[in-house]
Amino acid sequence: MDGYLGVIVIVAVVALLAVGGLLLFLRPGRKTPPPVVPPEAPTLPEEKRPAGADEEAEGATTTLPPPVKPAEPVVVEPEVEVPPPSAGRMVRLRERLARSQSALGRGLLELLSRDRLDDDVWDEIEERLITADVGVAPTRAVVEELRTKVKVLGSRTPEEVRGLLREQLLAQIDPDLDRTLHVKKHGERPAVVLVVGVNGTGKTTTTGKLARSLVGDGKKVVLGAADTFRAAAADQLQTWGERVGADTVRGPEGGDPASVAFDAVAKGIEEKVDVVIVDTAGRLHTKTGLMDELGKVKRVIEKKATVDEVLLVLDATTGQNGMRQAQVFAEVVNITGIALTKLDGTAKGGIVISVQRELGVPVKLAGLGEGPDDLAPFDPEVFVDAILGE
Repeated sequence: MDGYLGVIVIVAVVALLAVGGLLLFLRPGRKTPPPVVPPEAPTLPEEKRPAGADEEAEGATTTLPPPVKPAEPVVVEPEVEVPPPSAGRMVRLRERLARSQSALGRGLLELLSRDRLDDDVWDEIEERLITADVGVAPTRAVVEELRTKVKVLGSRTPEEVRGLLREQLLAQIDPDLDRTLHVKKHGERPAVVLVVGVNGTGKTTTTGKLARSLVGDGKKVVLGAADTFRAAAADQLQTWGERVGADTVRGPEGGDPASVAFDAVAKGIEEKVDVVIVDTAGRLHTKTGLMDELGKVKRVIEKKATVDEVLLVLDATTGQNGMRQAQVFAEVVNITGIALTKLDGTAKGGIVISVQRELGVPVKLAGLGEGPDDLAPFDPEVFVDAILGE
């Protein structure tokens, strides 16, 4: 009986608890949790929303943008420069020339201004001229003329001494020599300039600078990279050409230089240019085979056009060694002019006098620095005045 009553009590308690929990859950004022809503995309303020955006959004479907194709590489054409004309370049570069040459002039003027000019002084004057690479024969001619003039004058003012020395140096450089670059085209055929020289004289650079100078004078130019032994030489020449809008004809590395020269002239005729400049390989003047090949290049060009200029590039700092180079080149090709490079880097400007005297051809171009426009038509009077100073 007691067990039965216990069961009844337990059932009653459970029932009461269940009814109490239900009443608690359904009590007034309880809020049901809000449904989870996915976040909306941010909206622009009303004034910044584009017109019709709400209408377009209704019923719009999400589409992915088309795949972006990789951008093709942009080829940047080199900017074509407009070089200054060649006229007056040496005057503009006179100060640079004077820095290297004026020591010679000051020394000579000081010696000639002494009250008494004995044999020892004249010997010193002669030594200074020879040291400056004027050459033995020209030096003796200068000293002999100066001694005669000094005896006639008697007393000498500084102005008279300077005038005497200027006169003698100019006479040795010979201002009457034709220093014109022959670059006038022949009807439909361009003028052809052949650039020759040994390794290391600045031959390819001189060719590029000459092209700039001619373009600055209003001429259309084609370059021939006939130095096929060095790929770097052809690359360098092409860079010079691109800067001024001149085409460069080149061949395979180790190819036939004469063939490249011929093709360059042919292109020049086809494009009706004014001048074709052919850069040849640097040659040791002691290598007979290479020198013979240079003669072949000239002969092959002459099947297509006239070679108007053969410029021998000489490094002014090599002094009398440059003279020996010049003589050998002159035996192989008919040298018509000299381009003296690095003239601002040596005090031995007398090489101008000796090389002209030995070869019988004028110095036509002077390299007076590293800049692209530092190649100038050689002016004897500017050169002598730079040596003597103001």
